Amino acid sequence: MEASWEQSVTNSINTIYLLFSAYHVFVMQIGFAMISAGSVRAKNAMNIMLINVVDAVVGSISFYLFGFAFAYGDSNPFIGTNLFALANIPNRTYDYSFFLYQWAFAIAVAGITIVVHWVWSSSGWLSASSSEPFLGSGAIDFAGSGVVHLVGAIAGHWGSIIEGPRVGQFDAFGKPIPLRGHNATLVVLGTFLLWFGWFEFNPGSFDKIVVAYSSSSDQGNWTSVGRIAVVTTLAGSTASIVTLFGQRLLIGHWDTMDVCNGLLGGFVAITSGCSVVEPWAAIICGFVSAWILIGLNILALKLNYDDPLEAAQLHGGCGLWGLLFTGLFAKEGFVIQTYNKGEIGVVRPYGLILGGGFGLIGAQIV
Repeated sequence: MEASWEQSVTNSINTIYLLFSAYHVFVMQIGFAMISAGSVRAKNAMNIMLINVVDAVVGSISFYLFGFAFAYGDSNPFIGTNLFALANIPNRTYDYSFFLYQWAFAIAVAGITIVVHWVWSSSGWLSASSSEPFLGSGAIDFAGSGVVHLVGAIAGHWGSIIEGPRVGQFDAFGKPIPLRGHNATLVVLGTFLLWFGWFEFNPGSFDKIVVAYSSSSDQGNWTSVGRIAVVTTLAGSTASIVTLFGQRLLIGHWDTMDVCNGLLGGFVAITSGCSVVEPWAAIICGFVSAWILIGLNILALKLNYDDPLEAAQLHGGCGLWGLLFTGLFAKEGFVIQTYNKGEIGVVRPYGLILGGGFGLIGAQIV
């Protein structure tokens, strides 16, 4: 009876934590809407807001009918009833809190449902949680620098190519003409809402926090939650300040969009390795992501590429860097804590710069 009571308390805490995380991540939808609306001209704001609402409501139905089964079904989700309504999800059929949390991620990016199976499902071929991980490691993308942000960036990139530059973005000689968003207040509001949401986007990716590590009964996933929030903050803050001053040196004035997008670029980059890196490494992550964002924005203008939200540059460039950063700086002990419950005697590839070999960085590149 006592064991059953303890398990009930454990399940309750895990469920509350996961639902709380899902609500936080959903707030990011508001943040994306505010940034998007504020970054474009006023005449486009209504269409932007409509898109964000439709994204959420259509995503709810489609993720229920198809997406969740694709993401967390067995290794062949194209056969039988796996296509429909939570069917054949091992041990997850009635875990509605887990469904809601994954839905909050899914509506953040079109196309997440297949990619998430590769990397986050235990039966995915790239999963670090697989019983036989790729290259002995699997790819570590804890909260989605690649699964969420890089995938979304590629979708946004094709959208920008198909639509072409906005009218007036470039003159007859191809020289860029500044087209500023109509409302910096919305951009800043959206940025802070995303920052708020990122405190669960990353730490909340532990879908169970009351899980004791094998090597110690007084440690578990909850010991990593605070560290994940700290490294997220450090990476974003570093990238923000470096982007602000870097752009000041390059263009000669301060820009609100620079400090906001720099912050988000740092968050995007740290999202992959937030559970497996030290705080000092997060500062390196943010510093490099800032210069990647600046460099890609310069390149975009030279190529007459127009994206008012810098989606390909920010989510794509910084997301790609985040995957590689994890392969360079992941700490062995944190990798084992995250993916092997701290089991003593386990050996796994870890960050190349820290002496962990090429297994992890190879999986990250793939």
